[in-house]
Amino acid sequence: MAEHLRLTGSALKNWFIAQSQDSLAVGVMWLIGLYVIGVPWAPFWALLAAVLQFVPQIGAVLGLVGPALAAAVRFRDWEHPLYVLILYAVIAMVDGFLLQPYLMKRTARVPMWASILAPLALGILWPFWGVLLAPPLLAVVYAYKRRQQTVKEVGDSESLGG
Repeated sequence: MAEHLRLTGSALKNWFIAQSQDSLAVGVMWLIGLYVIGVPWAPFWALLAAVLQFVPQIGAVLGLVGPALAAAVRFRDWEHPLYVLILYAVIAMVDGFLLQPYLMKRTARVPMWASILAPLALGILWPFWGVLLAPPLLAVVYAYKRRQQTVKEVGDSESLGG
C-alpha cells in the first residue's frame, strides 16, 4: 500500500509541477500581450489568468472577461476588446496544442497524443469531471505503466541471466 501511495503521490506532484509551469507561461503570455495592447492593470489580469489556468476549460475563459472589459472601458471602442479576444485565442491554441502537451510529456512523462486526446474523450464520457480529472489521472496512469515496464524488464533480465 505504501508503494502505491508513493507512486501516486509522485505522479500527482509531477502533474502539479507541470500545471504550475503551464500557468506561469500562460501568465507571462497574457502579461506581454496585454502590455502590447495597452490594457490597464495588465499585471493583475495576467496573474489572475495564471491562477485561473488551474481550472480546466472555464478558467481560461474567466481570465478573458476582466481584460476584455477593462479594454472596452478604457478605449471605448470595439477594436481593443477584439484584440484581447484574439490574444486569448492565440494563447489558448499555443497552450492547448503545444505548451501543455510538452510540459506533461517532460514533467509527468505523459505522451503528447494522450494529453490532447484524453481530456476530449473523458469530456465526452463525463462532461465536466472528465475534463477536470483527465490530466492528473493521466499522470497517475502513466506512472503505473512505467512501473509495470520497469518490473517486467527487471524480471526479464533476471530470467535471462539466471
